[in-house]
Amino acid sequence: MTELGGTYGQSRTVDLGGPVHYVDFGGPDGAPTVVLVHGLGGSHLNWDLFAPLLRPQARVLALDLPGFGRSEPGGRRTAVHDNVDVLDRFLAEVAGTPVVLVGNSMGGMISILQTAAAPDTVNGLVLLDAAVPGPRRALDPLVAATFALYAIPMLGERFLALRRKRSTPLRQVRDMLRLCGVDPDTLPSSVIDRSLGLIEQRQDVPAMDKAFLAAVRSLLKLLVDPRSYRTAMASIRVPVLLVQGDRDRLVPVAAARDIARRHPRWRYLELPGVGHVPQLQVPEELATEVLAWLDATAGARASV
Repeated sequence: MTELGGTYGQSRTVDLGGPVHYVDFGGPDGAPTVVLVHGLGGSHLNWDLFAPLLRPQARVLALDLPGFGRSEPGGRRTAVHDNVDVLDRFLAEVAGTPVVLVGNSMGGMISILQTAAAPDTVNGLVLLDAAVPGPRRALDPLVAATFALYAIPMLGERFLALRRKRSTPLRQVRDMLRLCGVDPDTLPSSVIDRSLGLIEQRQDVPAMDKAFLAAVRSLLKLLVDPRSYRTAMASIRVPVLLVQGDRDRLVPVAAARDIARRHPRWRYLELPGVGHVPQLQVPEELATEVLAWLDATAGARASV
């Protein structure tokens, strides 16, 4: 399926053991391929303001992981490692490899695990407020309580259903943006409108809830006992740009600083006054930094 999306690229769906929707923003011939991987509860829409800024110097693709965006889950498993498998197939069958992965939040975790498991598929890694282990005392109390509810079988399902029943789609979108540190009133109206349209288009809402909670619970498991996750990070040999907003309520800045200390070869960039989704909050600043990093690491990435 192909839809013309103008500024937003071409919307397509491919069968990777089930439907996977993605947006092809295009880019120059011979340019590096950049694959954008959204976070928990996110979608290709998270990249609306950022992806077009990369397009002059990169071929840019943004996928919806199963259970998110327009990728209806069906009967598929949607734990973190299952989504790593889907990303691996996407890189092989759609993007072509090697690529630069840009992962936000859970998408950062998935990108780290993909790079560790299949190093020949990735030659650069950009982590935007990636879900990484850190000191528990730094967690925002409301965020900690919410994720504790998500983690409990049956209770998490009831919590999502009740929240949806008591809230309008517009309120859901605005509340999520605020949680991520973005003032909805500062965004172009098209960003809000497209998010509302996506909510209205979803067909199997209970399956989407199930997919979301499966992803949450598997993510929490990796963070509570991060030994295998830290091993994966330690194995990475490609250039890495670690970006963190210092006002992030979901991933504490202390966690990112700890990861930066543990991996001195990675470049660390901290954005003052920025929350969990810098690609929506400061897209121009972020694109400038990412494009400069792509230029600076071109030789190193070519040798991977």
